[in-house]
Amino acid sequence: MGFETFTDTIVDLLQERMGDAYEIKVIRVTKNNDVELTGIALTRQEDSIFPTIYLEGLYEEFKEGARLSALADKIINCHEEQSMALELDMDFFRDFDRVKDRIFYKLVSYEKNRKFLKDTPHINWNDLAVTFYYAMEKEVMEGGSIAIRRQHMLMWKQNAESLYRLAARNTKRGMPELLVSMRELVMELTGAWIRDEDALPMYVLTNREKRFGAAAMLYSERIRELAEKFGSDLLILPSSVHEVLLIPDDRCREYSVYRQMVEEVNRTQVAPEEVLSYGLYRYCRRGSKIEEIIS
Repeated sequence: MGFETFTDTIVDLLQERMGDAYEIKVIRVTKNNDVELTGIALTRQEDSIFPTIYLEGLYEEFKEGARLSALADKIINCHEEQSMALELDMDFFRDFDRVKDRIFYKLVSYEKNRKFLKDTPHINWNDLAVTFYYAMEKEVMEGGSIAIRRQHMLMWKQNAESLYRLAARNTKRGMPELLVSMRELVMELTGAWIRDEDALPMYVLTNREKRFGAAAMLYSERIRELAEKFGSDLLILPSSVHEVLLIPDDRCREYSVYRQMVEEVNRTQVAPEEVLSYGLYRYCRRGSKIEEIIS
């Protein structure tokens, strides 16, 4: 059974179970990097907001042997859980004073999000773009967020620069940076002991939430400390929108080697919507700034 037939069958099953009070909608959602996903929503006429459940993962479960009836049950349960979390008065979103302390920023590819950025306040940063989102409280929806669009910015009488200043403060305070050596990470994951002298001098920079942690580059103080420790500039390899890798720039390897590393990781290890960039960056000790390596 192909994906389209799977989608149609799930819609029919849900409509049968939910009855005429609900309309089962299939929604095409464009995510980061213009990745399009297929979502399904169970809506009533009185609903102003409703959760969207994506079907791609469920289709993979179906291909691995899951029954259609069980997947329909899973969608209904997910809808009920998320609907309870969404039962809040969205009028609060009109009041800037009520949302301003939970406005954060993240980094995305400029080139891969040109269409999205046309209607989205942003700040250009090297070959990337800084965009903004409202992070829902954990008790309302764990990990839930609302992308801030141009209409929100105008409603609040703000501009991209004022949102950036606000988000910079909130993100640094609410998403503190986290710098971990690859040695520590491997030992934690495998339980094996690695001597300092045997470990690559590679570090992972993210935030404590490990969500959109690549943006920690914008406010990190540990980058400067690490550069001082090694007495050199640092190469920054974009691992995903959630983290970047830091390596001392010892000038011993061609930059093309690191570009190939970034390309391989993006191609084989990172979901398409979580790819940050195929570029390479450098933290320069002189001037304490991050620049894209063009050559």
